[in-house]
Amino acid sequence: MGQVLEIKDLDRDFYNSRLRGFLPEKIIDVHSHIWETNDRDEINRRQQRVVKWPSMVADVNPVEEHLESYRLLFPGKQVTPVVFSNLSDAATVDASNEYVRRAARKHGLPSLLYTLPTWSGGELARRVRQGGFVGIKVYLNLAPAYLPRAEIRIFDYLPHHLLEVVDQNGWIVMLHIPRDGRLGDPVNLAQMLEIEERYPNVRLIIAHVGRAYCPEDVGEAFEALAGTQRMFFDISANCNAEVFDGLIRCVGPKRILFGSDLPILRMRTRRICENGKYVNLVPEGLYGDVSADPHMRELSGAEADELTFFMYEELDAFRRAAEKNGLTQDDVRDIFYGNARALIAGTGAFDGGL
Repeated sequence: MGQVLEIKDLDRDFYNSRLRGFLPEKIIDVHSHIWETNDRDEINRRQQRVVKWPSMVADVNPVEEHLESYRLLFPGKQVTPVVFSNLSDAATVDASNEYVRRAARKHGLPSLLYTLPTWSGGELARRVRQGGFVGIKVYLNLAPAYLPRAEIRIFDYLPHHLLEVVDQNGWIVMLHIPRDGRLGDPVNLAQMLEIEERYPNVRLIIAHVGRAYCPEDVGEAFEALAGTQRMFFDISANCNAEVFDGLIRCVGPKRILFGSDLPILRMRTRRICENGKYVNLVPEGLYGDVSADPHMRELSGAEADELTFFMYEELDAFRRAAEKNGLTQDDVRDIFYGNARALIAGTGAFDGGL
């Protein structure tokens, strides 16, 4: 294993001055990816429904590099990730899920099954149980190919017959919601609320705070979601303190989970919002040619030298929101550890230590 990432003095200073004291000693990361073969480019050629910039960070991320990333990024902390595959499709899902299964078993990690909507309920149940998974990960690229990307709905790739099986077993669903309106999209909100109402035993996690990376992505969502009781939200790959502030006020500290989206969070970046769209500011030349990607912009010189890890930017944004809302140490411990521990334990499908 080569060098996974370089820790600079500025990174150590950032972590020690802003994050070390804020974070609890034990952490569970509910949203992380491992994979051993680089299938993403081929999958992208088959389906043009995903942003391209995450693939610039890591060609592969075997579990050994994954665990080393936590050791380097979180000195003095014990981090346990929930792992699942990188982007998969029908041609790659079996191999990618099998790698996750083997890696999770070897290292005693909870894991999620990357799930095709075309599977029967019986097939889903068999795969989850045989693999020792605690739930499923679904993604919009698996919706029927005839659907335009902007018209995809949650139930197109998380169909009711699979939700029924998950509900019967009390498993986790990691849901990356679709549509250009992101968290504020009324179709997304209606279907999120339908899942909560119809499937009370589904342990639903809305990834990335519903992809609300800028305040404009929220719309009236927090008002619509204020009455919910069960769905969780992870903060993965989100750096917006204003969005985190609204989330804390909407659902409170018992339904927020720390997630990273590693290895993407190894990126050196500072994220900004312009005209309601997020832009990742990155060091010039570090991630190849980014000129065609509207979500990427290069910095040079002193500005580039000041960039730390995406991971630290996410954590610091959440710290600011937590302090603004007066969250206690116990609240922070729940968000970064206790909530996830209870959620995983509640599935009855993981016999490892957390």
